[in-house]
Amino acid sequence: MEFSFAQLEGFVAVAEEQHFGRAAARLSMTQPPLSRLVQKLEHSVGAKLFDRGTRGARLTRAGEAFLVDARRLLALANRAPDRARRVAAGAAGYLRIGFTGASVFGVLDAALTAIGDTLPDVHVELSEMVTNDQVAALNRDEIDLGLARPPFDTDAFASRLIHREPLVLCVPGGHRLADLGRPVTAADLANEPLIMYAPDNARYFYDLVIRLLPIAHRNVVHSVSQIHTMIWLVAARRGVAFVPASATRMTIDGVAWAELEGQPDAPVELHLLWSRTHTNPALVPALQALEIIRA
Repeated sequence: MEFSFAQLEGFVAVAEEQHFGRAAARLSMTQPPLSRLVQKLEHSVGAKLFDRGTRGARLTRAGEAFLVDARRLLALANRAPDRARRVAAGAAGYLRIGFTGASVFGVLDAALTAIGDTLPDVHVELSEMVTNDQVAALNRDEIDLGLARPPFDTDAFASRLIHREPLVLCVPGGHRLADLGRPVTAADLANEPLIMYAPDNARYFYDLVIRLLPIAHRNVVHSVSQIHTMIWLVAARRGVAFVPASATRMTIDGVAWAELEGQPDAPVELHLLWSRTHTNPALVPALQALEIIRA
């Protein structure tokens, strides 16, 4: 089946005017060419669309059904150039965001709200992945923007600090360290079983904890990569764990939180990360929208 938009426009005009002469005047053409357009359309469709008479033209049942789709096709065709321009300008289209599990606690919601309020016609696709996987996905053009932990290859990627926070200690409910009335010190942790970050899959947090705290590796009972897994293990009374303060928003029974002594102010960093060779027009206005989120 083949037909042109000119045929659809002619058909809709006749259907609405119920008269070939009036429809031709509306389209700034004479009646014979319009009649031929409609005849060709009927031939392509394989059905009679009008009952023609001396008083005008009325839609057949087939014509009534075809009118619904014809209007839809014309509306789509009229919107297509504007949508193409909006996509090219980054005001419409899609944005693929990778995020670490811990960024869900506050930062991701704020980012999605900022993008949604500013760019309502940009559809956001989310993928949870650790920083190393985000870097690989950016290199493969599988995501456009990451919420990731440093360090980064500054030749390949641009980044912007979006959030920082302190580390806190997660302990089982009723644990002595939760009721000290003061920040927990390294000496307090000397004989505590530790749930630690895996050095391969959670390198950022592993290096951060090792740098800030004198960890006794003999005390490490589990090494995992996801913060929510650490907290569940603490709830099971397997040990204590160092987690970003935003994790305290998780409502898990059987855990408590304690402040840590001696750490620098808000050492945990989260960055926006994107490729310097990105091709998605929506990324630039999205980054502008995210300017309102300050570390």
